[in-house]
Amino acid sequence: MRQQPLVDISTVDAVERQRGQPSAPLVPALTLVSHPVADRAGERVLLSPLRGVALSRNEPAFMRPGQGTGMHLADPFLSRKPVTFFAQPDGRVRLEPGEGSRVAVAGLVLEGPWEFSAEEVAAGVPLELAGRVVLLLHLAEPASVEAPDALGMVGSSVGLQRVRRLIEQVADLNVPVLIRGETGSGKELIAQAIHRRSPRRNKPFVSVNLGAIPKELAAVELFGARKGAFTGSVRDQEGFFQAAHGGTLFLDEVGEAPPEVQVMLLRVLGTGEIYPVGERSPVTVDVRLVAATDALLEQQIQEGRFKAPLLHRLSGFAIRVPPLRERREDVGVLFHHFAREELEPLGELKRLSPEEATAEPWLPPALAVRLVRHDWPGNIRQLRNVVRQLVIGNRGQPRLQLDAQLEAELATLNAAASGRPSEKPAALAASASPRRKPSDITSQELLAALRESGWEFQAAADRLGIFRTSIYDLIERSPGIRTAGSLSVEELKRCHRECAGDVNAMVRKLEVSKRALVRRLKELGLGAQEG
Repeated sequence: MRQQPLVDISTVDAVERQRGQPSAPLVPALTLVSHPVADRAGERVLLSPLRGVALSRNEPAFMRPGQGTGMHLADPFLSRKPVTFFAQPDGRVRLEPGEGSRVAVAGLVLEGPWEFSAEEVAAGVPLELAGRVVLLLHLAEPASVEAPDALGMVGSSVGLQRVRRLIEQVADLNVPVLIRGETGSGKELIAQAIHRRSPRRNKPFVSVNLGAIPKELAAVELFGARKGAFTGSVRDQEGFFQAAHGGTLFLDEVGEAPPEVQVMLLRVLGTGEIYPVGERSPVTVDVRLVAATDALLEQQIQEGRFKAPLLHRLSGFAIRVPPLRERREDVGVLFHHFAREELEPLGELKRLSPEEATAEPWLPPALAVRLVRHDWPGNIRQLRNVVRQLVIGNRGQPRLQLDAQLEAELATLNAAASGRPSEKPAALAASASPRRKPSDITSQELLAALRESGWEFQAAADRLGIFRTSIYDLIERSPGIRTAGSLSVEELKRCHRECAGDVNAMVRKLEVSKRALVRRLKELGLGAQEG
């Protein structure tokens, strides 16, 4: 029988995660998030769809993606008797604990066989073994490669593998590149990788954050100025374009460029010439332009704040950077990578490879599960800051612990990203297990809960006493309830026009999830405003 899901996922996220991915089929995999020997994080075993995979202290061999040798889990507290995973052809995975190590999901110990849906596997399911080891059940490419490699990126997730391939495809070409992704997701690192793999690698790489330059100074900073061009200009001033001559100029937050600078960027992209402020004759520059933004430029175009021709010029080749919540299998190896950087100057690298096999894990499994389930609205930058806070705050201690300040910060950031009030740890723990069976909930009761909760699925799930993932199953079984994905373009545009772009008013009128509706509006280039 199909049991209640134990993980909080969004089917919208799961579908979006697959967009633009390579055609090679993905397969279920188990990746080490944490282990008593911490530097084993990132090791992986693939689940065969043809036979079960028995997991115990002595089998199977986990290995780094792309490497040919590996090692079993080898923790003396794990049972020699296996728990078994069966990958189904339709993407589901069945877990049979048997008499093997205790398996916990979302804090609940599995007492018998359990089945994870294809959507849950796509989103990633953290599994805790015997209170010692944390694994992530997820989808992976059969032939993936992990590296802090020449591209300088850590991880082997499907999304990161795609980014690596795109970098290799465009690096040696002299076309502009637009990197799109959320704040903190590593856009500048990708720009640096493009430069290092290009024929310009021995020339300058100049990075400019347009959001940090006062608008009135942007033209001078970028294109330079001639002596006497403005009050206080007592000598010629070289701009960033001239400083990057022969190399690569990285323009971060390009959506912050003032209108007059946008015109000048269009000119240099079209002609390779700049006009320093106060100069009437053009200056030729040889610069490869890489731009980045976390803004929805299409919406800015509709609002008259960004020029469509400039977007077309900048998008000679586009790379989308996946947010960290779409690459949860990289959280463990990234945590280890940043922890090593913080531990080394403290002289505490021994924390990552304890001398005693029976030592308590330095990263407690419960904390590892919290980290891998966190939404990370600040992405890799936020993770790095959390690692630093944990390492320094627990300096000299045998195990890491969250202090109250950091715990509150994580809860607040997640709540801000989701648009929901922050929850106290006790409330989170109380919501870890279901209080009702989804099959007992009628369509009328579901609709009433959704309306009372303003179509926020988590709030509706809390009212009904079920997991958020069950909301999606209940909606599918309720023909009278629609989803944002089922709405026609015509209906969306008409409602957007009638509600003057007020997304809250649209949610009330259309009766669909606000989160999914905002995604649809962004896809159509329609602005969404809070009323």
